[in-house]
Amino acid sequence: MAKQVIGKVVSIKMNKTAVVEVQNERPHPIYKKTIRKMKRFKVHNENAEVKEGDVVTIVPTRPISKDKSWKVAEVK
Repeated sequence: MAKQVIGKVVSIKMNKTAVVEVQNERPHPIYKKTIRKMKRFKVHNENAEVKEGDVVTIVPTRPISKDKSWKVAEVK
């Protein structure tokens, strides 16, 4: 299976597109404190199956538009 990422839907204001925020935690290389990094992906949402606040699994796909190359695989 391709790379899967789990994130939270933060916006559904665009047509057939949702914005998913993915949070990654890792230790700082020197100080070892946990650092949280957040990245937002524009995700293809064909049938408006997700709502704001949903936790979703997204997978990469062919480029659909300039910014959109991920699609929703599963709504949890």
